[in-house]
Amino acid sequence: MLDVLNILQVLLLVPVFALLGQGVLFVLAGGKHETNFFYGLLRTVSKPFTALLRRLTPAAMSDRQVAFLTLVMLLAASFWVFAERGYLLCVAMGHNGCVR
Repeated sequence: MLDVLNILQVLLLVPVFALLGQGVLFVLAGGKHETNFFYGLLRTVSKPFTALLRRLTPAAMSDRQVAFLTLVMLLAASFWVFAERGYLLCVAMGHNGCVR
């Protein structure tokens, strides 16, 4: 189970860092961020998650809001996986005070 959580943690952190990188490039490149090669690469990495959330959210939400919501949800899921990994490691080490 710990191996599954380790893989899930990596699968969640890659799009988190891609979204954070998009934000940094948006600030640094300004209006030319759409033509930036690395911005497009980071957008491709995070697109499956933002596209899924775009389908679940109302059409009135802007793309920036969807990207931010995707980042928040991925961070929350990543924190949950991190906490579960910590609990499983605590149990595996034989500590008595492991709390969920």
